[in-house]
Amino acid sequence: MNIDFNASAGTSLGIEWELQLVDAKTGELASQASPILEEVGAAYGGEHPKAKHELFESCVEVITGVCTRVDEALADLHRTVEEVRSAADARGLELMCSGTHPTTDWTAQVVSPLPRYASLVESMQWTARRMQIFGVHVHVGVRSAQKVMPIVNALTGYVPHLLALSASSPYWVGVDTGLASTRSKIFECLPTAGLPYQLRDWGAFETFMETLIVSGTIASVREVWWDLRPHPDFGTVEFRICDGIPTLAEVGMVAAISQCLVERFDAQLDRGYTLPVPHEWVVRENKWRAARYGLAAEVITDEQGHTRSLRQEIEELCAELRPVADRLGCAEQLGVVDLVLAKGASYDRQRAVAAAHDGDLRPVVAALVEEFAAGVPA
Repeated sequence: MNIDFNASAGTSLGIEWELQLVDAKTGELASQASPILEEVGAAYGGEHPKAKHELFESCVEVITGVCTRVDEALADLHRTVEEVRSAADARGLELMCSGTHPTTDWTAQVVSPLPRYASLVESMQWTARRMQIFGVHVHVGVRSAQKVMPIVNALTGYVPHLLALSASSPYWVGVDTGLASTRSKIFECLPTAGLPYQLRDWGAFETFMETLIVSGTIASVREVWWDLRPHPDFGTVEFRICDGIPTLAEVGMVAAISQCLVERFDAQLDRGYTLPVPHEWVVRENKWRAARYGLAAEVITDEQGHTRSLRQEIEELCAELRPVADRLGCAEQLGVVDLVLAKGASYDRQRAVAAAHDGDLRPVVAALVEEFAAGVPA
């Protein structure tokens, strides 16, 4: 099977941000996406180009156009969020984002009216019905199909870094799960989700997809929901590992890391370097450690089982990426890592609010709403 990869001219950037609609009085998720999307789409002839349905009616996904810089993408997101916010305000709703909603029961969710979502639920049943989860996806352009799989393979070594920094789902239906990222474990229930297979080149990717499509496992490449995946139509590597991110500043942070990593690996390939391919069992274990312990994780650094603080790994990575960030114009956004390391990732901040209110999770929802509005971690 031949799959054309629409190569990008450079490390272009696109971001998708899944927003939760919450009732201003109760703090619970509200199934109001359809009327909101109808209202914001009216000015565009019926469908907003950058505000979309997701699986459930309690979510509106906002997306950017094709951008070159992180600050450009953040400005693009902000404009669409403000349109959605205006329509939500008129309905007594507020916006927030986290990997899971702290209290709402997933069984209460209403599936969006798009046929492909009904088909997904029919096919996946309970595993899809339970997907009351929210994420941020970052697309970064890649210059040729030959570079895609080496870059994806090398990026698997940074799954724990991005997951821990974005981890925002310690609660599930009112219970503290003990995890930093409950979302990542729920999402892995889908048969084509989770860590990517480490395929040697684009031809191996095409063979893999042919097997899945001919066998009827999937209908298209879009139904492979790896944590890192090639997106042939867009000519990008798509970072899907991150939990829902509460603030625009933190969205910019993960976008900066993503763009800088791809830029660095692309340049190394041009110089004739062979990119690293971390061992799959180490990648799998390190993802688990990040999901469980977040920024407090100790990650495996070699085959001998030596470990190191993930915080130290993140600090070292950012130091390595700063010259790249300077060239790409995203040094300010990369610097938000320091703020998150100081204040804690969202799972830490949520637990601190709950502890200050004797375990009551309603103030956690309120704090997430406030952080989203402020745009920076509280």
